Amino acid sequence: MQVPVIENVLKLNDEVAQINRSQLKQAGLFTLNLIGAPGCGKTALLTALTKKLADDLRIGVCVGDLATTRDADRLADSCAQVVQINTGKGCHLDANQVRQALSQMSLDQLDLLVIENVGNLICPVGFDLGQDVKIGMFSVSEGDDKAAKHPYIVTEASLLLLNKTDLLPYVPFDLQKFHDDVRRLNPDVPLLEVSVQADELDELIDWITQKVAATGAESAAAT
Repeated sequence: MQVPVIENVLKLNDEVAQINRSQLKQAGLFTLNLIGAPGCGKTALLTALTKKLADDLRIGVCVGDLATTRDADRLADSCAQVVQINTGKGCHLDANQVRQALSQMSLDQLDLLVIENVGNLICPVGFDLGQDVKIGMFSVSEGDDKAAKHPYIVTEASLLLLNKTDLLPYVPFDLQKFHDDVRRLNPDVPLLEVSVQADELDELIDWITQKVAATGAESAAAT
């Protein structure tokens, strides 16, 4: 009896995710689901990105975390709209939680929506939230074996980030091994090396702005 229960949960989640996707598409939003382990630098990266993009894009963020509003508080000054989603003991966001968060946002006043998932490289990968893309995030401080140990985020991501590259001279991280593991699992996925501390974010900013522009053009053509 357990397998049908699991299948039903995923089926219901996918149905709600499709409702989210339709709503976000109607609003002309490009939506990304950022997935990474605790401490990889998701919130620091988003804080830096939203500050840099504040003059060009209206950005909303749904922040997933077990407890506290600390991440949302960090982002509030640089984002047009922020909603905190606390999951308690839940290890990932689901589509219904995102649905509730969207109901608290004015989507027609945004250009970009970022869903910062709960810190976890496993559970969040299997749950569709209605996003356009999943972005997988690793960091140098985690070790060079994380892509090999967490293959599903590598194979399902539309973009991979390696953060904290400013630490490469100081930690035992085999960059070539990491790249080889990623290419073995997903030969075509873009992989960007970034650093918040060293302000190396230009390639990621270009990627995001291109995606937002393409989504906006598609939405305008459909109306």
